[in-house]
Amino acid sequence: QVQLVESGGGSVQAGGSLRLSCAASGLTASTNTLAWFRQAPANDREAVSVIYTGSGTSYYADSVRGRFTISQDNAKNTVYLQMNSLKPEDTAMYYCAADPYVTPSRWDWGSQYKAWGQGTQVTVSS
Repeated sequence: QVQLVESGGGSVQAGGSLRLSCAASGLTASTNTLAWFRQAPANDREAVSVIYTGSGTSYYADSVRGRFTISQDNAKNTVYLQMNSLKPEDTAMYYCAADPYVTPSRWDWGSQYKAWGQGTQVTVSS
């Protein structure tokens, strides 16, 4: 059974930085698709970024490109999301999601991912 545990959330002022971690266990495939999504109260879930662990290929939502960086540590089965230049509109619960493979054209479809973490809260104040 796949288990995803997020950490690293917190409260920061606008312009600050946070690094989120997603520790994965129970992944049976040799390569996987690991993504970050976020959801603010009263908003729809939004895809943030994805990384394909085999190739290292990553994609970003337009709203975070240039500010957020996704990375992986295969030895630790952990994916990170470095978030810089944070804005109040980045405030949300951030979730890690995983699947053995998600076609790149659908990386931002939450329905494509079988496993989800419990989330970590990020709050950015102005």
